Amino acid sequence: MTLFTEMLDLAGERAGGSVLAASDDFFAEKENLIKAADPVFVAGKYTDRGKWMDGWESRRKRTPGHDWAVIRLGIAGVIHGVVLDTRYFTGNYPEQASLEACTASGGARLEDLTDWIELVPKSPLRGDTQNQVQVAHSQRFTHVRLNIFPDGGVARLRIHGEPSPDWRSLGAEVDLAAAACGASIVDSSDRHYGHPRNILMPGPGRDMGDGWETRRRRGPGHDWVILRLAAEGSIARVEVDTSHFKGNFPDQCSLEVSATGQEDSWSEVLGKSKLQAHTRHVFERELASVPAARFARFHIYPDGGVSRLRLFGRMSEQGRLEANLAALNVAPLKQAVAEFLRCCGSAAWAAAMIAGRPFADWNSLETLARSAWKRGKREDWLEAFAAHPRIGEQGRSKWAREEQSGVAGGKAETLGELEKLNLQYLEKFGYIFIVCATGKGPEEILDNLRRRVKNHPEEEVLNAAEEQRQITRLRLKKLLSE
Repeated sequence: MTLFTEMLDLAGERAGGSVLAASDDFFAEKENLIKAADPVFVAGKYTDRGKWMDGWESRRKRTPGHDWAVIRLGIAGVIHGVVLDTRYFTGNYPEQASLEACTASGGARLEDLTDWIELVPKSPLRGDTQNQVQVAHSQRFTHVRLNIFPDGGVARLRIHGEPSPDWRSLGAEVDLAAAACGASIVDSSDRHYGHPRNILMPGPGRDMGDGWETRRRRGPGHDWVILRLAAEGSIARVEVDTSHFKGNFPDQCSLEVSATGQEDSWSEVLGKSKLQAHTRHVFERELASVPAARFARFHIYPDGGVSRLRLFGRMSEQGRLEANLAALNVAPLKQAVAEFLRCCGSAAWAAAMIAGRPFADWNSLETLARSAWKRGKREDWLEAFAAHPRIGEQGRSKWAREEQSGVAGGKAETLGELEKLNLQYLEKFGYIFIVCATGKGPEEILDNLRRRVKNHPEEEVLNAAEEQRQITRLRLKKLLSE
């Protein structure tokens, strides 16, 4: 089992995090909370406000209340644990602390942050200590709020967890090797001077210590790193950045990919290619065309340091489905409910789907969707039917328009009869005519309506429920394919 402290620090400056605001930082700046380096203590160092401290420190509070700081995570994700580091704060650390989190858009202002969820309840702190607290919450978060009671100093705040990107905002081409998208290191030959995880981090490398650097190789062979891509996909462009590495850059590099990561499954995408010092190299025309992959193996010859590795490409259909399913599993409650209601307008069905999270794969999602619908009551079915526009009617939903696109080109007399029978159907059964219209033309839908309008109400509601089940299945597929 992976210790949470070995996971990414989602809030750190290397991840692109930022401290948006603090109630007070009189003695030491709030920005120190997310510094990458460990805190230090300098004896005898003072500022015009008091003793210099490497952390966030508020003044002594003389009124009711407590101090707080709000941090935007550099990498949104699921939080598994936090470290409240009070090193060098001995007589001035907070007595207690708590942590809340919320989910918002990337450009959200402080006043836009709502629906805070408590991850760490008000808990005692120890001074001059890395206070570690495990978190058990499956939601994706973008912001955290650290509360200290009543005041004092915290050297560093580490928010460890698993990245969970907003895939819909990334476009068709994504960096499959980005830590922010969920790429991770599986193994490496050497990490003496710098962890290979650094090459997956956002932004350019800050210095030579912010990259992957191996020791000097004195024997045969070369160094390598294996990474699990953020999603299954095909690589179209490779960027190898040796910035800051001048006398210790690799002479050459190459890249292989694999669907399984097994030793006999690797295919070469980029053959041995020359590298230069302190340079961002872009390889595109040099790449071989290979099947979609889930793993990549990056080789450097014979050793040295690399600042960043970018593997730009497109997710496969399966990769997109798995990525969107993972995002749905950790989506905030309101968002997840809204997504399920897009697929089926029954609140009871959507609640059953929420309760079924997380889903291991498409089959488990589809199985629950079918069984939850069959367990539904008549009023649940009618609620779902009411969420649809009538056949031939211009619906607000993009999916509804796509599903009924075959009707739009029908002949005037066909559309007229559809309208007439739609009204008869509604008057007889009390709900609109439900049919899975995807792939059906106007004549086929009209024939279907002619037959079903003659049915007994008890028979017809079952027919409509089955059509709704088929519509829901197709919409779930669309949801996971966006």
